[in-house]
Amino acid sequence: MGSVYARLCMMMFIQYYVWGSWGVAIGGYMDQKLKFTGAQQGSIFGTTAIAAILSPFLVGYIADRLFATERLLAVLHLVGGGLLWYASTLTSYEQLFPTMIAYALCYMPTLALTNSISFENIKDPEKEFPLIRVFGTFGWIGANWVVGAMHWDQSQNILVMASCSSVVLGLFSLLLPHTPPKSKESHAAGREGLLHLLREPSFVVFLVASFVLCIPLSFYYTLCNVFLSQCDYPYPAVLQTLGQISEVFFMAAMPLFVAWLGIKRMLAVGMLAWVVRYLFFGSMSFPLVIVGLILHGVCYDFYFVASYIYVDKKAEVSQRARAQSFFAIITLGLGMFVGSNASGWTKDYFHPPRVTTTAADGSSSQQPLPDWDPTGKTGFAQELGLAADGRLTAAAVEAKYAGLPMKTTLEEAIQVADEDRNGEVTREEWRRAQRNDWPSIWFLAAGLAGATLVFFWFGFHDRSAERQAAAAA
Repeated sequence: MGSVYARLCMMMFIQYYVWGSWGVAIGGYMDQKLKFTGAQQGSIFGTTAIAAILSPFLVGYIADRLFATERLLAVLHLVGGGLLWYASTLTSYEQLFPTMIAYALCYMPTLALTNSISFENIKDPEKEFPLIRVFGTFGWIGANWVVGAMHWDQSQNILVMASCSSVVLGLFSLLLPHTPPKSKESHAAGREGLLHLLREPSFVVFLVASFVLCIPLSFYYTLCNVFLSQCDYPYPAVLQTLGQISEVFFMAAMPLFVAWLGIKRMLAVGMLAWVVRYLFFGSMSFPLVIVGLILHGVCYDFYFVASYIYVDKKAEVSQRARAQSFFAIITLGLGMFVGSNASGWTKDYFHPPRVTTTAADGSSSQQPLPDWDPTGKTGFAQELGLAADGRLTAAAVEAKYAGLPMKTTLEEAIQVADEDRNGEVTREEWRRAQRNDWPSIWFLAAGLAGATLVFFWFGFHDRSAERQAAAAA
Protein backbone atom coordinates (compact mmCIF):
# COMPACT_ATOMS: atom_id res chain seq x y z
CA MET A 1 0.00 0.00 0.00
CA GLY A 2 2.89 2.34 0.73
CA SER A 3 4.16 1.96 -2.84
CA VAL A 4 0.69 2.72 -4.24
CA TYR A 5 0.34 5.78 -2.03
CA ALA A 6 3.76 7.11 -3.10
CA ARG A 7 2.92 6.62 -6.78
CA LEU A 8 -0.39 8.45 -6.38
CA CYS A 9 1.38 11.38 -4.69
CA MET A 10 3.95 11.54 -7.48
CA MET A 11 1.16 11.38 -10.07
CA MET A 12 -0.56 14.39 -8.50
CA PHE A 13 2.71 16.33 -8.23
CA ILE A 14 3.52 15.96 -11.95
CA GLN A 15 -0.13 16.44 -12.98
CA TYR A 16 -0.22 19.96 -11.57
CA TYR A 17 3.44 20.67 -12.36
CA VAL A 18 2.43 20.40 -16.02
CA TRP A 19 -0.40 22.91 -15.64
CA GLY A 20 1.56 25.20 -13.33
CA SER A 21 4.40 25.39 -15.86
CA TRP A 22 2.31 27.38 -18.31
CA GLY A 23 -1.02 28.18 -16.63
CA VAL A 24 0.24 31.30 -14.82
CA ALA A 25 3.12 32.70 -16.86
CA ILE A 26 1.43 32.36 -20.24
CA GLY A 27 -0.53 35.54 -19.48
CA GLY A 28 2.65 37.61 -19.32
CA TYR A 29 4.11 35.70 -22.28
CA MET A 30 1.12 36.53 -24.48
CA ASP A 31 0.93 40.14 -23.29
CA GLN A 32 4.60 41.12 -23.34
CA LYS A 33 6.18 38.77 -25.89
CA LEU A 34 3.44 37.87 -28.36
CA LYS A 35 1.55 41.21 -28.00
CA PHE A 36 -1.86 39.54 -28.07
CA THR A 37 -4.93 41.65 -27.34
CA GLY A 38 -6.87 41.14 -24.13
CA ALA A 39 -9.63 39.33 -26.04
CA GLN A 40 -7.07 36.98 -27.58
CA GLN A 41 -5.48 36.31 -24.20
CA GLY A 42 -8.88 35.61 -22.67
CA SER A 43 -9.80 33.17 -25.41
CA ILE A 44 -6.53 31.25 -24.96
CA PHE A 45 -7.31 30.90 -21.24
CA GLY A 46 -10.85 29.93 -22.24
CA THR A 47 -9.59 26.85 -24.09
CA THR A 48 -9.46 24.93 -20.80
CA ALA A 49 -13.08 25.89 -20.17
CA ILE A 50 -14.13 24.65 -23.62
CA ALA A 51 -12.38 21.38 -22.86
CA ALA A 52 -14.02 21.16 -19.44
CA ILE A 53 -17.41 21.30 -21.18
CA LEU A 54 -16.59 18.82 -23.96
CA SER A 55 -14.24 16.36 -22.27
CA PRO A 56 -16.88 14.52 -20.18
CA PHE A 57 -18.68 13.67 -23.43
CA LEU A 58 -15.58 13.03 -25.57
CA VAL A 59 -13.45 11.14 -23.04
CA GLY A 60 -15.87 10.15 -20.29
CA TYR A 61 -17.39 7.28 -22.27
CA ILE A 62 -13.96 5.88 -23.16
CA ALA A 63 -12.65 6.17 -19.59
CA ASP A 64 -15.74 4.72 -17.95
CA ARG A 65 -16.52 1.84 -20.27
CA LEU A 66 -13.71 0.92 -22.66
CA PHE A 67 -10.17 1.40 -21.33
CA ALA A 68 -8.35 1.25 -18.02
CA THR A 69 -7.99 4.73 -16.52
CA GLU A 70 -4.20 4.68 -16.16
CA ARG A 71 -3.71 3.73 -19.83
CA LEU A 72 -5.97 6.53 -21.05
CA LEU A 73 -4.10 8.91 -18.74
CA ALA A 74 -0.82 7.85 -20.36
CA VAL A 75 -2.10 8.38 -23.91
CA LEU A 76 -3.58 11.80 -23.18
CA HIS A 77 -0.40 13.10 -21.54
CA LEU A 78 1.87 11.77 -24.29
CA VAL A 79 -0.27 13.39 -27.01
CA GLY A 80 -0.60 16.56 -24.91
CA GLY A 81 3.17 16.76 -24.52
CA GLY A 82 3.59 16.78 -28.28
CA LEU A 83 0.97 19.50 -28.70
CA LEU A 84 2.66 21.68 -26.07
CA TRP A 85 6.01 21.32 -27.81
CA TYR A 86 4.40 22.44 -31.07
CA ALA A 87 2.67 25.33 -29.28
CA SER A 88 6.07 26.57 -28.05
CA THR A 89 7.07 27.20 -31.67
CA LEU A 90 4.01 29.32 -32.53
CA THR A 91 3.78 33.10 -32.35
CA SER A 92 0.46 33.89 -34.06
CA TYR A 93 -2.93 33.76 -32.37
CA GLU A 94 -4.51 32.04 -35.37
CA GLN A 95 -2.16 29.06 -34.89
CA LEU A 96 -1.86 29.03 -31.10
CA PHE A 97 -5.60 29.13 -30.34
CA PRO A 98 -6.61 25.87 -32.10
CA THR A 99 -3.45 24.17 -30.83
CA MET A 100 -4.28 25.08 -27.23
CA ILE A 101 -7.87 23.85 -27.71
CA ALA A 102 -6.50 20.51 -28.90
CA TYR A 103 -4.13 20.41 -25.93
CA ALA A 104 -6.84 21.35 -23.42
CA LEU A 105 -9.01 18.51 -24.74
CA CYS A 106 -6.14 16.20 -23.81
CA TYR A 107 -5.30 17.77 -20.44
CA MET A 108 -8.61 18.66 -18.80
CA PRO A 109 -9.94 15.06 -18.72
CA THR A 110 -6.79 14.02 -16.85
CA LEU A 111 -7.88 16.10 -13.83
CA ALA A 112 -10.83 13.76 -13.32
CA LEU A 113 -8.80 10.69 -14.29
CA THR A 114 -6.15 11.31 -11.65
CA ASN A 115 -8.89 11.80 -9.05
CA SER A 116 -10.55 8.55 -10.15
CA ILE A 117 -7.33 6.57 -9.90
CA SER A 118 -6.76 7.97 -6.42
CA PHE A 119 -10.28 7.25 -5.11
CA GLU A 120 -10.27 3.72 -6.51
CA ASN A 121 -6.95 2.77 -4.87
CA ILE A 122 -7.22 4.16 -1.33
CA LYS A 123 -9.24 2.84 1.60
CA ASP A 124 -10.38 6.07 3.32
CA PRO A 125 -10.89 8.83 0.69
CA GLU A 126 -12.02 11.52 3.15
CA LYS A 127 -8.78 11.24 5.12
CA GLU A 128 -6.28 10.09 2.50
CA PHE A 129 -7.27 12.01 -0.64
CA PRO A 130 -6.53 15.53 0.72
CA LEU A 131 -2.98 14.35 1.59
CA ILE A 132 -2.55 13.02 -1.95
CA ARG A 133 -4.14 16.06 -3.62
CA VAL A 134 -1.89 18.50 -1.74
CA PHE A 135 1.06 17.12 -3.72
CA GLY A 136 -0.63 18.66 -6.75
CA THR A 137 -0.39 22.03 -5.04
CA PHE A 138 3.30 21.36 -4.36
CA GLY A 139 3.75 20.60 -8.07
CA TRP A 140 2.07 23.88 -9.08
CA ILE A 141 4.29 25.82 -6.66
CA GLY A 142 7.43 24.04 -7.80
CA ALA A 143 6.74 24.74 -11.48
CA ASN A 144 6.28 28.45 -10.89
CA TRP A 145 9.40 28.68 -8.75
CA VAL A 146 11.36 27.18 -11.63
CA VAL A 147 9.77 29.69 -14.02
CA GLY A 148 10.79 32.54 -11.72
CA ALA A 149 14.29 31.24 -11.02
CA MET A 150 14.97 30.78 -14.75
CA HIS A 151 13.36 34.17 -15.64
CA TRP A 152 10.95 32.44 -18.03
CA ASP A 153 7.94 34.68 -17.20
CA GLN A 154 7.83 35.91 -20.79
CA SER A 155 9.44 32.97 -22.59
CA GLN A 156 8.16 30.08 -24.67
CA ASN A 157 10.28 27.85 -22.42
CA ILE A 158 7.26 27.58 -20.12
CA LEU A 159 5.55 25.53 -22.84
CA VAL A 160 8.68 23.45 -23.42
CA MET A 161 8.91 22.62 -19.72
CA ALA A 162 5.23 21.73 -19.61
CA SER A 163 5.68 19.52 -22.67
CA CYS A 164 8.56 17.56 -21.12
CA SER A 165 6.66 17.18 -17.84
CA SER A 166 3.59 15.89 -19.67
CA VAL A 167 5.65 13.22 -21.44
CA VAL A 168 7.19 12.17 -18.12
CA LEU A 169 3.74 11.74 -16.57
CA GLY A 170 2.53 9.86 -19.64
CA LEU A 171 5.29 7.29 -19.17
CA PHE A 172 4.90 7.24 -15.38
CA SER A 173 1.17 6.55 -15.76
CA LEU A 174 1.99 3.07 -17.03
CA LEU A 175 3.35 2.30 -13.55
CA LEU A 176 0.15 3.36 -11.76
CA PRO A 177 -2.26 0.84 -10.19
CA HIS A 178 -4.58 -0.86 -12.65
CA THR A 179 -8.00 0.87 -12.61
CA PRO A 180 -10.54 -0.90 -14.87
CA PRO A 181 -13.64 0.79 -16.37
CA LYS A 182 -16.95 0.89 -14.46
CA SER A 183 -20.20 -0.88 -15.21
CA LYS A 184 -23.05 0.51 -17.33
CA GLU A 185 -25.53 0.20 -14.47
CA SER A 186 -23.78 2.85 -12.37
CA HIS A 187 -24.17 5.43 -15.16
CA ALA A 188 -27.93 4.87 -15.47
CA ALA A 189 -28.36 5.39 -11.73
CA GLY A 190 -26.21 8.53 -11.89
CA ARG A 191 -28.42 10.16 -14.53
CA GLU A 192 -31.59 9.59 -12.53
CA GLY A 193 -30.05 10.97 -9.33
CA LEU A 194 -28.80 14.10 -11.07
CA LEU A 195 -32.32 14.99 -12.26
CA HIS A 196 -33.52 14.61 -8.68
CA LEU A 197 -30.91 17.10 -7.46
CA LEU A 198 -31.92 19.68 -10.08
CA ARG A 199 -35.47 19.68 -8.70
CA GLU A 200 -34.21 21.15 -5.40
CA PRO A 201 -34.36 25.01 -5.38
CA SER A 202 -31.35 25.41 -3.05
CA PHE A 203 -29.19 23.20 -5.25
CA VAL A 204 -30.16 25.28 -8.30
CA VAL A 205 -29.30 28.49 -6.40
CA PHE A 206 -25.96 26.92 -5.51
CA LEU A 207 -25.25 26.06 -9.16
CA VAL A 208 -26.25 29.52 -10.42
CA ALA A 209 -24.09 31.24 -7.79
CA SER A 210 -21.16 28.95 -8.64
CA PHE A 211 -21.51 29.73 -12.34
CA VAL A 212 -21.66 33.50 -11.81
CA LEU A 213 -18.81 33.48 -9.28
CA CYS A 214 -16.55 31.81 -11.86
CA ILE A 215 -16.85 34.91 -14.07
CA PRO A 216 -14.99 37.29 -11.70
CA LEU A 217 -12.85 34.35 -10.56
CA SER A 218 -11.54 34.07 -14.13
CA PHE A 219 -10.21 37.62 -13.93
CA TYR A 220 -7.58 36.36 -11.47
CA TYR A 221 -6.39 33.46 -13.62
CA THR A 222 -6.45 35.43 -16.88
CA LEU A 223 -5.16 38.83 -15.76
CA CYS A 224 -3.22 38.57 -12.49
CA ASN A 225 0.13 37.69 -14.08
CA VAL A 226 -0.29 40.51 -16.61
CA PHE A 227 -1.23 42.89 -13.77
CA LEU A 228 1.86 41.99 -11.73
CA SER A 229 4.09 42.27 -14.82
CA GLN A 230 2.73 45.68 -15.84
CA CYS A 231 3.27 46.94 -12.30
CA ASP A 232 6.90 45.70 -12.46
CA TYR A 233 6.50 43.63 -9.31
CA PRO A 234 9.39 41.13 -8.96
CA TYR A 235 9.00 37.53 -10.16
CA PRO A 236 5.25 37.57 -10.94
CA ALA A 237 4.94 33.79 -11.30
CA VAL A 238 6.70 33.23 -7.98
CA LEU A 239 4.56 35.86 -6.24
CA GLN A 240 1.43 34.04 -7.35
CA THR A 241 2.57 30.86 -5.62
CA LEU A 242 1.93 32.65 -2.32
CA GLY A 243 -1.69 31.73 -2.97
CA GLN A 244 -0.88 28.03 -3.36
CA ILE A 245 1.28 28.09 -0.22
CA SER A 246 -1.63 29.52 1.77
CA GLU A 247 -3.90 26.96 0.12
CA VAL A 248 -1.86 24.14 1.70
CA PHE A 249 -2.50 25.46 5.20
CA PHE A 250 -6.18 26.20 4.69
CA MET A 251 -6.77 22.81 3.06
CA ALA A 252 -5.24 21.08 6.09
CA ALA A 253 -7.63 23.02 8.35
CA MET A 254 -10.72 22.44 6.19
CA PRO A 255 -12.36 19.82 8.46
CA LEU A 256 -12.21 22.24 11.40
CA PHE A 257 -13.67 25.14 9.40
CA VAL A 258 -16.49 23.01 7.97
CA ALA A 259 -17.45 21.80 11.46
CA TRP A 260 -17.27 25.33 12.85
CA LEU A 261 -18.96 27.33 10.07
CA GLY A 262 -21.09 24.84 8.16
CA ILE A 263 -21.33 24.69 4.38
CA LYS A 264 -23.36 27.86 3.76
CA ARG A 265 -21.06 30.10 5.80
CA MET A 266 -18.01 28.42 4.27
CA LEU A 267 -19.25 29.19 0.77
CA ALA A 268 -20.16 32.75 1.75
CA VAL A 269 -16.74 33.39 3.30
CA GLY A 270 -15.13 32.07 0.12
CA MET A 271 -17.16 34.54 -1.99
CA LEU A 272 -16.36 37.38 0.40
CA ALA A 273 -12.65 36.58 0.11
CA TRP A 274 -12.85 37.15 -3.66
CA VAL A 275 -14.42 40.56 -3.04
CA VAL A 276 -11.71 41.56 -0.56
CA ARG A 277 -8.94 40.23 -2.79
CA TYR A 278 -10.04 42.31 -5.76
CA LEU A 279 -10.48 45.43 -3.65
CA PHE A 280 -6.90 44.96 -2.43
CA PHE A 281 -5.69 44.52 -6.02
CA GLY A 282 -7.56 47.66 -7.07
CA SER A 283 -5.83 49.69 -4.36
CA MET A 284 -2.54 49.35 -6.33
CA SER A 285 -0.72 49.11 -3.00
CA PHE A 286 2.00 46.45 -3.13
CA PRO A 287 1.52 45.28 0.50
CA LEU A 288 -2.23 44.91 -0.05
CA VAL A 289 -1.64 43.13 -3.36
CA ILE A 290 0.53 40.61 -1.48
CA VAL A 291 -2.27 40.08 1.05
CA GLY A 292 -4.68 39.61 -1.84
CA LEU A 293 -2.44 36.90 -3.29
CA ILE A 294 -2.23 35.13 0.07
CA LEU A 295 -6.04 35.16 0.30
CA HIS A 296 -6.12 32.52 -2.44
CA GLY A 297 -6.22 29.81 0.21
CA VAL A 298 -9.53 31.21 1.49
CA CYS A 299 -10.84 32.08 -1.98
CA TYR A 300 -10.29 28.61 -3.42
CA ASP A 301 -10.56 26.23 -0.46
CA PHE A 302 -13.51 27.86 1.27
CA TYR A 303 -15.58 27.91 -1.89
CA PHE A 304 -14.49 25.08 -4.16
CA VAL A 305 -13.40 22.46 -1.65
CA ALA A 306 -16.55 23.21 0.36
CA SER A 307 -18.55 22.93 -2.87
CA TYR A 308 -17.12 19.48 -3.59
CA ILE A 309 -18.10 18.42 -0.06
CA TYR A 310 -21.62 19.82 -0.51
CA VAL A 311 -22.15 18.05 -3.85
CA ASP A 312 -20.74 14.82 -2.45
CA LYS A 313 -23.08 14.91 0.57
CA LYS A 314 -26.15 15.86 -1.49
CA ALA A 315 -25.70 13.10 -4.06
CA GLU A 316 -26.39 9.42 -3.50
CA VAL A 317 -23.44 7.05 -3.77
CA SER A 318 -24.44 5.96 -7.27
CA GLN A 319 -24.66 9.54 -8.59
CA ARG A 320 -21.69 11.23 -6.93
CA ALA A 321 -19.27 10.94 -9.85
CA ARG A 322 -21.82 12.29 -12.32
CA ALA A 323 -22.86 15.09 -9.95
CA GLN A 324 -19.24 16.18 -9.53
CA SER A 325 -18.73 16.08 -13.30
CA PHE A 326 -21.86 18.17 -13.83
CA PHE A 327 -20.65 20.71 -11.25
CA ALA A 328 -17.29 20.88 -13.09
CA ILE A 329 -19.06 21.57 -16.39
CA ILE A 330 -21.05 24.42 -14.82
CA THR A 331 -18.01 26.01 -13.12
CA LEU A 332 -14.73 25.03 -14.80
CA GLY A 333 -16.56 24.79 -18.11
CA LEU A 334 -19.34 27.31 -18.70
CA GLY A 335 -18.41 29.73 -15.90
CA MET A 336 -14.71 29.88 -16.72
CA PHE A 337 -15.43 30.14 -20.46
CA VAL A 338 -17.65 33.18 -19.99
CA GLY A 339 -15.26 34.63 -17.40
CA SER A 340 -12.11 34.14 -19.47
CA ASN A 341 -13.60 35.93 -22.45
CA ALA A 342 -15.22 38.63 -20.30
CA SER A 343 -11.92 39.35 -18.56
CA GLY A 344 -10.17 39.69 -21.90
CA TRP A 345 -12.82 42.10 -23.21
CA THR A 346 -12.63 44.07 -19.96
CA LYS A 347 -8.85 44.36 -20.27
CA ASP A 348 -9.24 45.74 -23.80
CA TYR A 349 -11.95 48.16 -22.68
CA PHE A 350 -9.84 49.63 -19.89
CA HIS A 351 -6.80 49.93 -22.10
CA PRO A 352 -3.90 52.37 -21.57
CA PRO A 353 -3.33 55.39 -23.87
CA ARG A 354 -2.61 54.46 -27.49
CA VAL A 355 -0.75 56.06 -30.38
CA THR A 356 -1.71 56.28 -34.04
CA THR A 357 0.76 54.62 -36.41
CA THR A 358 0.75 54.68 -40.22
CA ALA A 359 1.70 51.70 -42.38
CA ALA A 360 3.50 51.86 -45.72
CA ASP A 361 0.18 51.70 -47.60
CA GLY A 362 -1.07 54.80 -45.78
CA SER A 363 -3.50 53.00 -43.46
CA SER A 364 -3.43 53.95 -39.78
CA SER A 365 -4.09 51.97 -36.62
CA GLN A 366 -4.16 52.41 -32.86
CA GLN A 367 -1.24 50.76 -31.05
CA PRO A 368 -0.12 50.56 -27.41
CA LEU A 369 2.46 53.05 -26.19
CA PRO A 370 5.89 52.00 -27.43
CA ASP A 371 8.16 50.23 -24.98
CA TRP A 372 10.97 52.28 -23.45
CA ASP A 373 14.06 50.07 -23.55
CA PRO A 374 16.08 50.98 -20.42
CA THR A 375 19.33 50.34 -22.32
CA GLY A 376 18.34 52.86 -25.02
CA LYS A 377 19.50 50.47 -27.75
CA THR A 378 16.23 49.53 -29.45
CA GLY A 379 13.05 51.01 -30.86
CA PHE A 380 11.45 54.08 -29.34
CA ALA A 381 14.28 54.69 -26.84
CA GLN A 382 16.94 54.47 -29.54
CA GLU A 383 15.09 56.86 -31.85
CA LEU A 384 14.80 59.51 -29.14
CA GLY A 385 18.12 58.82 -27.42
CA LEU A 386 16.46 57.77 -24.15
CA ALA A 387 18.32 55.88 -21.43
CA ALA A 388 16.79 54.45 -18.25
CA ASP A 389 17.27 57.77 -16.43
CA GLY A 390 16.30 59.93 -19.43
CA ARG A 391 13.41 62.35 -19.75
CA LEU A 392 10.76 62.30 -22.46
CA THR A 393 9.43 65.70 -23.55
CA ALA A 394 7.00 67.03 -26.14
CA ALA A 395 9.89 68.93 -27.76
CA ALA A 396 11.77 65.68 -28.39
CA VAL A 397 8.70 64.15 -30.00
CA GLU A 398 8.18 67.26 -32.15
CA ALA A 399 11.78 67.14 -33.37
CA LYS A 400 11.65 63.45 -34.25
CA TYR A 401 8.09 62.85 -35.47
CA ALA A 402 7.02 66.26 -36.88
CA GLY A 403 4.31 65.75 -39.49
CA LEU A 404 3.60 62.13 -38.56
CA PRO A 405 0.21 61.02 -37.14
CA MET A 406 1.77 59.50 -34.03
CA LYS A 407 3.22 62.88 -32.93
CA THR A 408 -0.07 64.25 -31.63
CA THR A 409 -1.05 61.12 -29.75
CA LEU A 410 2.45 60.78 -28.27
CA GLU A 411 2.23 64.35 -27.02
CA GLU A 412 -1.15 63.56 -25.46
CA ALA A 413 0.32 60.43 -23.88
CA ILE A 414 3.13 62.52 -22.42
CA GLN A 415 0.55 64.83 -20.82
CA VAL A 416 -1.21 61.84 -19.27
CA ALA A 417 2.03 60.22 -18.07
CA ASP A 418 3.46 63.47 -16.64
CA GLU A 419 2.29 62.90 -13.06
CA ASP A 420 4.12 65.85 -11.49
CA ARG A 421 3.24 68.17 -14.40
CA ASN A 422 6.83 69.37 -14.94
CA GLY A 423 6.80 68.83 -18.72
CA GLU A 424 9.09 65.78 -18.49
CA VAL A 425 8.24 62.09 -18.22
CA THR A 426 10.54 59.59 -16.53
CA ARG A 427 10.68 55.94 -17.53
CA GLU A 428 8.84 55.01 -14.32
CA GLU A 429 6.03 57.42 -15.21
CA TRP A 430 5.96 56.04 -18.75
CA ARG A 431 5.72 52.47 -17.45
CA ARG A 432 2.77 53.44 -15.28
CA ALA A 433 1.09 55.07 -18.28
CA GLN A 434 1.45 51.77 -20.17
CA ARG A 435 -0.72 49.99 -17.63
CA ASN A 436 -4.33 49.12 -18.11
CA ASP A 437 -6.84 50.82 -15.82
CA TRP A 438 -6.42 48.11 -13.19
CA PRO A 439 -8.45 49.75 -10.41
CA SER A 440 -11.53 49.79 -12.67
CA ILE A 441 -10.91 46.19 -13.76
CA TRP A 442 -10.51 44.81 -10.23
CA PHE A 443 -13.35 46.88 -8.74
CA LEU A 444 -15.67 45.59 -11.47
CA ALA A 445 -14.72 42.00 -10.58
CA ALA A 446 -15.20 42.75 -6.87
CA GLY A 447 -18.68 44.13 -7.55
CA LEU A 448 -19.75 41.03 -9.48
CA ALA A 449 -18.42 38.73 -6.75
CA GLY A 450 -20.24 40.83 -4.13
CA ALA A 451 -23.53 40.64 -6.04
CA THR A 452 -23.14 36.86 -6.26
CA LEU A 453 -22.59 36.69 -2.50
CA VAL A 454 -25.83 38.60 -1.83
CA PHE A 455 -27.80 36.37 -4.23
CA PHE A 456 -26.43 33.20 -2.64
CA TRP A 457 -26.86 34.31 0.97
CA PHE A 458 -30.55 35.13 0.58
CA GLY A 459 -31.39 32.33 -1.88
CA PHE A 460 -29.65 29.30 -0.37
CA HIS A 461 -31.48 27.61 2.55
CA ASP A 462 -30.38 23.97 2.50
CA ARG A 463 -29.68 23.69 6.23
CA SER A 464 -30.12 19.93 6.31
CA ALA A 465 -27.18 19.52 3.95
CA GLU A 466 -25.15 21.89 6.11
CA ARG A 467 -25.75 19.78 9.19
CA GLN A 468 -24.93 16.55 7.38
CA ALA A 469 -21.66 17.90 5.98
CA ALA A 470 -20.63 19.38 9.33
CA ALA A 471 -21.38 16.12 11.13
CA ALA A 472 -19.43 14.09 8.56
CA ALA A 473 -16.41 16.42 8.88
